[in-house]
Amino acid sequence: MSHTFDELSDFIRNQMRMSHVYQPVMLMELLKGGGSASTRDIAKALLVEDISQIEYYERITKNMPGRVLTTNRGITEKQGDYYHLKGFDDLSVTEVEELFGLCADEHKSFVERRGDRIWSHRKKSSGYISGTLRYEILKRAKYRCGLCGKSAEDKAIEVDYIIPRNLGGTNDISNLQALCYSCNAMKRGRDATDFRGVAESYKIREVGCVFCQVDKKRVKAENELCYARDDLHPVTKYHALIIEVVPENWTGG
Repeated sequence: MSHTFDELSDFIRNQMRMSHVYQPVMLMELLKGGGSASTRDIAKALLVEDISQIEYYERITKNMPGRVLTTNRGITEKQGDYYHLKGFDDLSVTEVEELFGLCADEHKSFVERRGDRIWSHRKKSSGYISGTLRYEILKRAKYRCGLCGKSAEDKAIEVDYIIPRNLGGTNDISNLQALCYSCNAMKRGRDATDFRGVAESYKIREVGCVFCQVDKKRVKAENELCYARDDLHPVTKYHALIIEVVPENWTGG
């Protein structure tokens, strides 16, 4: 059954219930594509909306091609947040097109040689983790990274193999933990560190510790990882101490 403009407009304005940006992004992609779009096209449109993934590849840009082309090879230069191709203004349109074609050929040749291995660093494991199991892992971690404590609201949280699959790790829930994409990317498959106890360690308080037992009145700001308080012997007018780590249910000493 076809829908009229008024029906579609009414759905978007009054009936569309959203828990994320997925629906409007998909509809925009369909409208741009003449009424049709592939799953991959829609996925690409959603990917552009995911700031955590953009931040990930911003770091990749700075640390890998940006560093090689700018620092190591001198092909580009960086000013602020922008990269510039040296000598570009002296190139003709034909020369730009030819250079672009050469890059496209190199890209195609590399993909043909390496295939899916190019993106193996983003495939955290070759095993399949069901949605139900993934939910249990994230729920157990309270949707926070087990290493840095970041919330899923701030960074994408991924399921990580404590003992990597290439070292014999299994899909058993005891071998899975929640890490943000940054910590997971740094850990990769090179060690078997279990970070699940980190969050619990925030709750440990030593009796008599001046940092663990502090007058709540002196606390100026706090979150689940740290708090700021006035210094007893300030060096400057607004001197304060920032002390880690404060658990989520901390109520003062």
